[in-house]
Amino acid sequence: MSHLKQINLSLGLLLLTLFPGIPVLAHTVKTSGDVAATFHIDPNDHPTAGTSSRAWFALTRRGGKLIPLSQCNCRLVVYPVPHDKNTTPLEPLLHGVDADHYHEIPGAEITFPSGGEYELRLTGYPKYDRQHPNALPKFGPFTLTYQVFVGGN
Repeated sequence: MSHLKQINLSLGLLLLTLFPGIPVLAHTVKTSGDVAATFHIDPNDHPTAGTSSRAWFALTRRGGKLIPLSQCNCRLVVYPVPHDKNTTPLEPLLHGVDADHYHEIPGAEITFPSGGEYELRLTGYPKYDRQHPNALPKFGPFTLTYQVFVGGN
């Protein structure tokens, strides 16, 4: 590990020790094609089995313009890790949520059945608007995967 990484890690651990009451906001950002997503799951990226956790995805296209759920045919599936082709995933219903400073972004309530590792897979493509057919959002199809570790209940 480089000295700079060691210093950053040590500084982070020191701050957590000195200020244990400060919530840690750990958002994971990933990209797929011309779409980026900031991901978060409550509480504080540490869900617990048997308890509903709200997950959200702040989608943006190249240039930083937000993609609301109303402009995206999005689908979220949740698999236990490991899984095979016969595993039936959880498919939480996506709805528009307001989180942090984002509005109407894809979000879902997820209740993980047991503790362990899970893969969240968000796929999407532009939603066709019949009232404004020339206003198709300008982003390509995407697939984003996130690993989540769920605590036992």
